Amino acid sequence: MIITRTPLRISIGGGGTDLPSYYEHRGGFCISAAIDKYTYISMNTTFSDDYFLKYSELERVDKVADIRHPIIREAFVLHDVGPSVELVSTADMPSGTGLGSSGTFTVGLLRAIHAAQRKPAVVHDLAAEACHIEMDLLGEPCGKQDQYIAAFGGLTCFEFHPDGSVDVSPLRVNVAIINDLETHLLLFFTGYSRRASTILQDQKDRTSSDDATMLENLDRTKEMGFRIRDVLEAGDCEAFGHLMHEHWMNKRGRSSGMSNNDIDAWYQMALDAGAIGGKLVGAGAGGFLMVYAPDPQRVRAALADSGLFEVPFRFDLDGSIVLARS
Repeated sequence: MIITRTPLRISIGGGGTDLPSYYEHRGGFCISAAIDKYTYISMNTTFSDDYFLKYSELERVDKVADIRHPIIREAFVLHDVGPSVELVSTADMPSGTGLGSSGTFTVGLLRAIHAAQRKPAVVHDLAAEACHIEMDLLGEPCGKQDQYIAAFGGLTCFEFHPDGSVDVSPLRVNVAIINDLETHLLLFFTGYSRRASTILQDQKDRTSSDDATMLENLDRTKEMGFRIRDVLEAGDCEAFGHLMHEHWMNKRGRSSGMSNNDIDAWYQMALDAGAIGGKLVGAGAGGFLMVYAPDPQRVRAALADSGLFEVPFRFDLDGSIVLARS
């Protein structure tokens, strides 16, 4: 049996510029952080001549072509995974909540397949292969951020070039800054689940058609990503908090569906309780609200009174790993 563990992520800055509709013309940049909330994939050899798949649904099929789960199907085709396979997926957090679960699942699945077939899995290649499955084979309107941070882990900067190549470098912060962020960044589940593809498809369509408003918004987003990198590497977490607010105000300008009245009210509650800034993690319209709070207890109390559930987290520095092999 092979078991892999692959981290989910929070977006720190520049998210949205990792879509090819943008970076193929202007280049993109974002900062992501892997967190200690994981997707686990196990693969086991069975005595039956079929494919037994357990995720949010249950499948038992004789042929790869009959697998309903698109990512599993394409990954099995790509690597010629034969029958007599049992695959089980479990996760710490629900999908559709803005933490990059689809990219995390794909990377974890590929890590498991490589381990089962005893193939080397170079981290950069693992991320690129996951992007190929989701973006090229399945045509999803997603970017590359989720797959790369799931593979690499840590607090990491990604620069996306027009030719599709990706430069990866660590965010150069010391332990004190990491501890500050883990203490003062708070993550609250808003209770809304949604498919990011609807919002991302709109961004892709408008960017591809040279919509000036969308392109200017994404240009500002990229510029703020660089500014966030600079202030964090300079050790100024409070300035990062203020930039989070600026980032969220800019992000809301991409689509009328980016937020809603409840999310706006919760965000204002956090600000009234002393938070400096925050934003929705992910494409928007639901999922997790993340805020930077100099006094975390005040913000916790305010949002707990409104019924929001906090998810404490720490950063993951390992990326996707083989957790067990037997």
